[in-house]
Amino acid sequence: MTDTSTSILSPDARTKKRNAAEGRFKLYGMAAIGVGLAMLILLVVTIVGNGMGAFQQTFVTLNVELLESKLDKKGERNIDDIKKVSTFGYSPLLKNALGAAVEENGIETTLKTKDQVKLLSKSAAADLRNYVLADPDQIGKTIEFTFLANSRVDGYLKGRVTRESIANDKNINAAQLDLVDALKDAGVIKKRFNADFFLGADASDQRPEAAGMGVAMAGSFFMMLVVLALSLPIGVAASIYLEEFAPKNWLTDIIEVNISNLAAVPSIVFGILGLAVFINYMHLPQSAPLVGGLVLTLMTLPTIIISTRASLKSVPPSIRDAALGIGASKMQAVFHHVLPLAAPGILTGTIIGLAQALGETAPLLLIGMIGFIASNAPGSIAEGLMSPNSAMPAQIYEWAKRADPAFYERAWGGIIILLVFLITMNTIAVILRRRFERRW
Repeated sequence: MTDTSTSILSPDARTKKRNAAEGRFKLYGMAAIGVGLAMLILLVVTIVGNGMGAFQQTFVTLNVELLESKLDKKGERNIDDIKKVSTFGYSPLLKNALGAAVEENGIETTLKTKDQVKLLSKSAAADLRNYVLADPDQIGKTIEFTFLANSRVDGYLKGRVTRESIANDKNINAAQLDLVDALKDAGVIKKRFNADFFLGADASDQRPEAAGMGVAMAGSFFMMLVVLALSLPIGVAASIYLEEFAPKNWLTDIIEVNISNLAAVPSIVFGILGLAVFINYMHLPQSAPLVGGLVLTLMTLPTIIISTRASLKSVPPSIRDAALGIGASKMQAVFHHVLPLAAPGILTGTIIGLAQALGETAPLLLIGMIGFIASNAPGSIAEGLMSPNSAMPAQIYEWAKRADPAFYERAWGGIIILLVFLITMNTIAVILRRRFERRW
């Protein structure tokens, strides 16, 4: 008979143990992937669930009679006289308009007009005044306006505010919520897409419903222009010199070690450096996107240099040797042959570095690029670079620390916008790499 105890077809005890260990390792790997995916799904669901409300807003549609007796008593349509009427002078027009809407729809309420008008945002009177100043000829007419509802009304229609939660809330009461329900049924109050969230500026604590990301997005855009204009040429030039031309000695070794160390330095250190050098020493304007861009450039350069050098190293030496063999100079071999082949990796590293810079908050806080109230977007590139502004991550931070739940909702909405930008930039990096990648 054949002795099966030594057959290669029958594994021994050590082989069985080794196979079992391999099977367990595969299970551990699958479990780790499962946990990672579960956490990712939880993160996405949490962000989307908390932030989607920011992209909708509650509006109140009213027919406002622009009384000449209130806005232009002389009737001369003199803009200087009309400007003398403050927002307080427009409040009675809003009270009349809302009271008329309640009466026209047959809604019964015990609220006085001064309590009814509190359903509107505190920005409503200013919006009405700006409309009249832009076109004084409308005085004396009845115009349909769409105003923002205040944050409590908006939160009530979104489920963020309940009748139980308003027990100690001085900003709204049960009678006002009854009126909101009635006006909603009558079509006076509606929720719709909030375009101002993408176009507007930050707002005060008294009117969170008017806050938007538009100006902060413009600030991030101008910062990224500075980072791209400086980090790409400087980073690529430094990488080419270190990889292709620099002599291999102790000085270049020190430079390479320091570049690697700078890539691991916390971002807040670059913020301190920017505050000390660009603001305190060079006296550049505080909170300007130019300063933010310079700080983020310093932070991004090590990442771009490291990724660019890795791309240059990935080009086979035979490419260089072949170029030199047919009479090309060292510079021609690098710029005509090596650099084009390394371009996909360089672009990928640059975009990833820009994406990292776009999401940084700590250095921007140190140089003063925090959320603030602004009414207009920059009118030119020079103004965009030098005027005080905020940035998306800093704006999100500012909203997250404010007390009103409406700001908290907007912080989640801002995170969604920021993630869309980051995912888009990383997707572009992957597409470019696959599109231009060469294989040898």
